[in-house]
Amino acid sequence: MDTPLYTRLEPAASRRDRVYVQLREEVLSGRVTPRTRLGEVRLAEHLGVSRTPVREALARLHSDGLVERRENGFYVTVPNLPELRDLYELRVTLELRGIARVIEDPDLTHDRVVLTAELERWEKLRADPPAPDPSFVLLDEEFHAALSRTSGNHALTESLVSVNHRIRRVRMYDFLTEDRITSTITEHIDIVELLLDGALDAAYRALHEHVGASMEVVLERAQRALTQMALHADTL
Repeated sequence: MDTPLYTRLEPAASRRDRVYVQLREEVLSGRVTPRTRLGEVRLAEHLGVSRTPVREALARLHSDGLVERRENGFYVTVPNLPELRDLYELRVTLELRGIARVIEDPDLTHDRVVLTAELERWEKLRADPPAPDPSFVLLDEEFHAALSRTSGNHALTESLVSVNHRIRRVRMYDFLTEDRITSTITEHIDIVELLLDGALDAAYRALHEHVGASMEVVLERAQRALTQMALHADTL
């Protein structure tokens, strides 16, 4: 098949990113069934590109945990919702412990330098919010890791980072709409401001509500994607 002129003129880096974003959207939407083999040739024809950017996109999706490699190729990773709920419960426990330990020990304080830096970063994002995109999960993970670090327990933070990495592939579902991006930014700012003001009990409650709301959104959207996978015929 001849490659379209616009594709031939498109910079290689832009083409790689475009193919990755297109395939990621297909996977997250549930339009690709678990039984569909993500073959390079078929995908390249579908997207009007060569096999190279498709191969690179599949490798990135595999790194994201959104596709898995089997003996005869790549397939969509099916979210394990019971496991996800268990891991989210662990995440909530780790997140809240960072604030609880400071509440319990008057000799402990949160690192105000890190908190202030996070506040400035998220205020800039509120002034110019990014478009909805699953990769926003990386910014969100950075915030929660920084928040945990301010409590001073490095082992706690390492455990949180590990859990967040394990649930990243489904947490991407949390950032597909504008309202979730804006609410996440606002809630992050609110939590940091409460901590800087020394309102630890209120910050604890705000963080609990924030993480809990994220869990419900992720579970609902992951379930919806599973339903779409079951309903759709192979589209790629």
